[in-house]
Amino acid sequence: MRPPPSATAQPFASKIEALRQSGTLNRRAAKVQAPLFVEDRFFDAQDLTQVKYEMLRHVQTDAKPISRAAATFGLSRPAFYKAHQDFTRDGLVGLLPKRRGPKRRHKLTPEILTVARQMRAQQPPVATPDLLQHIQDTFGIQIHRRSLERALAAPKKKRGA
Repeated sequence: MRPPPSATAQPFASKIEALRQSGTLNRRAAKVQAPLFVEDRFFDAQDLTQVKYEMLRHVQTDAKPISRAAATFGLSRPAFYKAHQDFTRDGLVGLLPKRRGPKRRHKLTPEILTVARQMRAQQPPVATPDLLQHIQDTFGIQIHRRSLERALAAPKKKRGA
């Protein structure tokens, strides 16, 4: 027996938001046609990690063809192979999304930050656009305004502590 819609509306909305924030919201949930996801409320087509896992299980345990499994679960064959590789290498954690883009400040070297802090310490302080221009002229790189502002506002990390 299903709970009344008013009892499930709030948890469902918060789950969708949690999936969105974690990067695991399946934007193609409507394409998932697997009977498990259509007939059983336990299985949630909105949860991309669950969809990928069940697709892999469908091929491995139920011996279904990859192309059919991918289509049934609303994913592509390349998505299947990527999920299979990630799962084989890392287990269930491998199906979770990876952080994209640079993992650290790769342009803002300690030397550039030292120059920027010295210029900010002057009286009157150098404005951010002028500071960015000085960095570009001196070091030959462009840095986004917010990246520089965040780096200058961040506390210095202690080494060897």
